Amino acid sequence: MLSLIVEAMRPRQWIKNFIIFAGLLFSKSFFSVPDVVTVCAAFVIFCALSGSIYLLNDIADIDEDRCHELKRTRPIASGRLRPATAALAAASMTIASLIAAFLIGTRLGVVSLAYFLLLFSYSFLLKHVVIVDVLVIAVGFVLRAVAGGVAIGVEISPWLLICTILLALFLALSKRRHELVLLEENAPQHRPILEEYSTYLLDQMIAVVTSSTLMAYVLYTLSPRTMHDVSDKLYLTIPFVLYGIFRYLWLVHHKEGGGSPELTLLSDRPLMIDVILWAVSVGMILVLR
Repeated sequence: MLSLIVEAMRPRQWIKNFIIFAGLLFSKSFFSVPDVVTVCAAFVIFCALSGSIYLLNDIADIDEDRCHELKRTRPIASGRLRPATAALAAASMTIASLIAAFLIGTRLGVVSLAYFLLLFSYSFLLKHVVIVDVLVIAVGFVLRAVAGGVAIGVEISPWLLICTILLALFLALSKRRHELVLLEENAPQHRPILEEYSTYLLDQMIAVVTSSTLMAYVLYTLSPRTMHDVSDKLYLTIPFVLYGIFRYLWLVHHKEGGGSPELTLLSDRPLMIDVILWAVSVGMILVLR
């Protein structure tokens, strides 16, 4: 039963929670052992919270998931894990995670609670509201980034938060497009909100978000505050961001990818190498400043 609960928590998707380490990286606190331990604890807390949300979401979507050619194999949709057991596990982990967050710090506790309430509302209400559904997903990424900053008491640049929400929107819209293409006329049966979208509309929105993401990152690296407080060489990492976004777009349009951002990242070697090179280059620029 424990293995089924862990499987239903979708540990592969916990890779999204690595955004929590952004504050640690850009504040150059990665040589402080207490700060590293604190952010790692926040990472575990958000993995548990997101896992709880996935359990609740699968309970809410059990009928729709059984109509999906891939999601029907999930523990709850397939009948291998009882909804009551999953709900009990989700409640237990949520309570334990929030207690741990407040013990680390009140601000982290508040952000963690806001994250859970937002995603809980998404699972049962907001995912049925057009455009709001993808915005909620994006705000969830921002709250993760904020959590990493408040956990160690550092301020995160507004530009970095803007980059985070735009990148998250890019991934969420690409996922919606993948679902429309994969399910075709059966898409609304799996996710009713897909009836409000079209591939043309999503392509237009993705184009806007893509250009905005690139521009926001460029402005972040060249802003006076970043050049003074962080580094005046971050602009050297722009090519990695350009390639990463263009590679992801290529995977979405030519390889029918994007349905699972974490799987796309882990399965596409050039994209993974690009992300690693970006992280290494940022780390070296900050260390050698």
